[in-house]
Amino acid sequence: MAEQTIASRIQDAMSALSESHRRMADHALAHPFKVATMSIDEFAQQCGVSVATANRFARALGLPGYAQFRAELARGFEEALAPVERLRLERGKSASAADIFAASLYEDERNAEHTRMALSPEQCEQAVQAILRAERIFIIGFGSSGFLAGLLQRGLSQHCRMVESLAGPGGVSHAARQLSRLQPSDLVICIAFPRYLADTVTLAQAARNAGVTVLALTDKPSSPLVPLADICLYAATQRQLLSNSETAVLGLIEALSAAVAHQSQHSLVAAAQLAESVMPWLIYGKPRHD
Repeated sequence: MAEQTIASRIQDAMSALSESHRRMADHALAHPFKVATMSIDEFAQQCGVSVATANRFARALGLPGYAQFRAELARGFEEALAPVERLRLERGKSASAADIFAASLYEDERNAEHTRMALSPEQCEQAVQAILRAERIFIIGFGSSGFLAGLLQRGLSQHCRMVESLAGPGGVSHAARQLSRLQPSDLVICIAFPRYLADTVTLAQAARNAGVTVLALTDKPSSPLVPLADICLYAATQRQLLSNSETAVLGLIEALSAAVAHQSQHSLVAAAQLAESVMPWLIYGKPRHD
């Protein structure tokens, strides 16, 4: 009985459920993720019943109470629900805006330190060499990782032959078309953090199937990208009030770009050319108008 899902519990108990309990059962089955994020008061209000009725509903399913009902409903959603539960916990605490600012910055400091401590010299060297050797580099990242992909493209494009972020307006179908023309000399860099997007993992699998080197930027060895990657760089992204912190990831991206610049044979020439090309758009040297 302990291994039963909510759906099977409801099926077993359906004939004995009252009208209000059946209404709650239907709502839970139709919106399992949403209900898993609700407090008992919110669920009761949504279904038009009392809190006591919501508790009795859980007991009618053979569970001790609503807390256990939510826990059972959330099984399989743990990764996605984690930030919701952290936010629920933190909102119950008294804190000023300045307290939240300070706590957020402290979390970024801690994530950056964890990221630094987790660096593998071998993986760092392999990542830099793979980037410098590649004829073409394709960067895959969607959602918030799409913005990170753009920053990585910006950091690498000065030192590499061709770098393209596939997080463009064409979405995943454009990315899939681009990956269909992969060559063994190419490199695919995949960026994914909780909550991992299935499209990124699917495209990483396609790159691996094509025999192309895959470099993953992710958070931990249990990430779904790790089995598909030849090289992995990890960034700590734990955040109390949000699903992720991108700060440590950005730090890792800038560190990777710096290491590539350091080892590139043409970095000085590229830097000089860049400085010359952007000079007309800089304020430096132009008269001020007070």
